[in-house]
Amino acid sequence: MIQGDLDKVDIQILKLLQQDASFTNKEIALKLHKSIATVHERIRRLKEQGYIKKIVAILDRKKIDRNLIAFSHVLLKEHTAATLVKFETEVSKFPEVMECLQMTGAHDFILRIATRDMDTYHEFLRNKLATLPNITTVQSYFVLSEPKSETAYPI
Repeated sequence: MIQGDLDKVDIQILKLLQQDASFTNKEIALKLHKSIATVHERIRRLKEQGYIKKIVAILDRKKIDRNLIAFSHVLLKEHTAATLVKFETEVSKFPEVMECLQMTGAHDFILRIATRDMDTYHEFLRNKLATLPNITTVQSYFVLSEPKSETAYPI
C-alpha cells in the first residue's frame, strides 16, 4: 500500500517515471491526458514529499567494464551503535560498493559490489574492505547471470 495522499494520476506519473525517467513533462501530460503545468506541479510535489528520491540513468554495467557483481555478507565483531555507524560510513565511501544493506540473521550487512573482474575484486577485498576495523567475516557470492534485474517498484 502506498503511503500518503497519492491519487491515481500521481501513481501513473510514478509508474511512467520508473519506466523511463527521461520522459518530459509534455510526454507524460500527453500520455495521461493532463496539462503540462499539472504534471510539472505533481512531479515537483512528489519530489518534495520524498516519493521521488532522485532521477538517474541506469547504465549497462558491462559497457562500462563492471563485469563482476559480488554480494558480500559481512559479520562484525561488535554491534554498538557507534561501530555500526562507523562501518556504514566507511564502506559507503568505496565506489565499488553499490549497495550496503543492514540485515537481520546470520550476517550484519550485505554489500553489492561491482568490479571489473575477479582480480579487481580481490584487490578491493584485500586493500579496502579488509582494512576496515571490526570485521569478523566476509563471505562473497558472485553473480553468474541476471535473468531479471528491476529498478521499478510495483505500485
